Amino acid sequence: MLTSETQTQSSLLYRRIYGTVGLTLLVGFYLLFGLTGHDPWRGDDIRYLGPIHSLLQGDWLLFPQLAGEPFLEYPPLYYWCAALLSSLTGWLLDIHEGARLASVAFVALTVYCVARAAERLYGRPTRTPAALLVLGCLGLVLHSHETQPLIALMATIAVVLAGVARIPETPLAGNLQAGLGCALAVLAGGLPGLLYTLPLFAIAVMTSPECRDPRASGGLVAGLTLAVVVGGLWPLALLLDQPDLFAVWRHDQWQLIAGRDFSFDDFAKFIELLGWFMWPLWPLAFWALWRERRRLVQLRWLLPLVSAAITLALMLFSTDHSQASVLPLVPALALLAAGGVPTLRRGAANAFDWFAAMTFGVFAILVWIAWTAQVFAWPRGLARHIARVAPTFTLDHSVVLPTLIGIFICALWFLIAWFLPRKPGRGVVKWALGMTMLWCLAVTLLMPWFDHSRSYRQMGEALKKELVAYPNECVAAEPMPNSIRAMLDYHVGLRTVPFDDDARPPPCRLLLIYADRKSAEPGEIVDWEPLWVFRRGGGRQFESLHLYGVQHHG
Repeated sequence: MLTSETQTQSSLLYRRIYGTVGLTLLVGFYLLFGLTGHDPWRGDDIRYLGPIHSLLQGDWLLFPQLAGEPFLEYPPLYYWCAALLSSLTGWLLDIHEGARLASVAFVALTVYCVARAAERLYGRPTRTPAALLVLGCLGLVLHSHETQPLIALMATIAVVLAGVARIPETPLAGNLQAGLGCALAVLAGGLPGLLYTLPLFAIAVMTSPECRDPRASGGLVAGLTLAVVVGGLWPLALLLDQPDLFAVWRHDQWQLIAGRDFSFDDFAKFIELLGWFMWPLWPLAFWALWRERRRLVQLRWLLPLVSAAITLALMLFSTDHSQASVLPLVPALALLAAGGVPTLRRGAANAFDWFAAMTFGVFAILVWIAWTAQVFAWPRGLARHIARVAPTFTLDHSVVLPTLIGIFICALWFLIAWFLPRKPGRGVVKWALGMTMLWCLAVTLLMPWFDHSRSYRQMGEALKKELVAYPNECVAAEPMPNSIRAMLDYHVGLRTVPFDDDARPPPCRLLLIYADRKSAEPGEIVDWEPLWVFRRGGGRQFESLHLYGVQHHG
């Protein structure tokens, strides 16, 4: 009897570790580890913090602003949520750390909705693999830990997919959920968000007899009405309040989806981006489509397939081919991949299992080697490269605690992965575990170097000290990247005035010029004398900021 009770308790503990409790802990570690403890990084992290900081400074709520000027890239849903979370956590976290919680919330929503959609489309055995495939997407990990508005668009697409998948069972609730997701997609992504989501309503009508029943048609009408009315509220408010700005925004939206000429080079680069960003989703998705090729007209396959096709087509002809632009494809591809996991043949499942173990084992070793290059200057070639990229970096704290934590992370990953249940989805679980382990290990060991090489805090603080000698002076600036404008607003509290070289007298007595590896550093400028310069990084990461003052003649 005692043996039976012990076995029952052991089985219950086993199911908790590898079941819902374990999945929740894994998602929590993946999303929260490394979210705090570092400055806003160069690129998207600081650029999209700009509109959030503007909201917190009391700027216009209706339309995103960057350093006091309209910021056209995305509608305000993500910025509203990030500003709200930053305000609520201001007693504990810095502004940029609280703002990143919006990414955590939207990724968690994506994981939940994709898992629920997979359960409704393919059955309960695919629910956990679907959630883990979202976490395991190779390109998602960095973007989910930065301020990134496209995360919100990704989440709203997942909401729509889960809603449409729900329509055959509960037409009214499913249509309303899909309609709400479509409306939020407009607030998250503008016109592309509408095009990503609205056509998906037709899939349910085409494939589900329940949707064509006159008694259930009210649900479809309710969902479409919700999508159109709620989704149109923000553009309508903008049109009524600022018609000129609305016209500019509308033109920008059309240019975004149809402003790029197709070329073979662009297509090749796009395929290359998809190849690594969407690994391992696309091989599993192709397997699922091949195996079910005679049943692709069913809702469970046609819904994610059409969503992926629409997303790919809009991306291909879009003017935005950045890495983050691929994020809206994650929900559809994760659903297709989840549908293929239960049907993996034993040899393919075992191969994926060992590939996941070997891949992240090798990556973990590489992270440790990068750490030894920082701490012990070995290997020498790698140490020289680190010194070239970040010449002023020094490790100024004890390495004992990070070392112990890193060893614990690796040991825990090895033990959990070793005792995983032998099921067809074992490789997917091991891949998500490995991705989480690798991210946590990199944050633990390499965060000081990443933060030093990608943070603008030193540059901003140095400029702020220099400007103390020029109180109440405005600063003119030549056109500079949005990330630098956001940095100046956030770290320095400086909003520059556009510089016109022909203006006499100049608009300000101070002039700020930014340069990077693509633009030569400024030399002598007529009527201006150099006052201060700050250089950071090296090689491809090189950047410099130059401050000039008006020359006093005679």
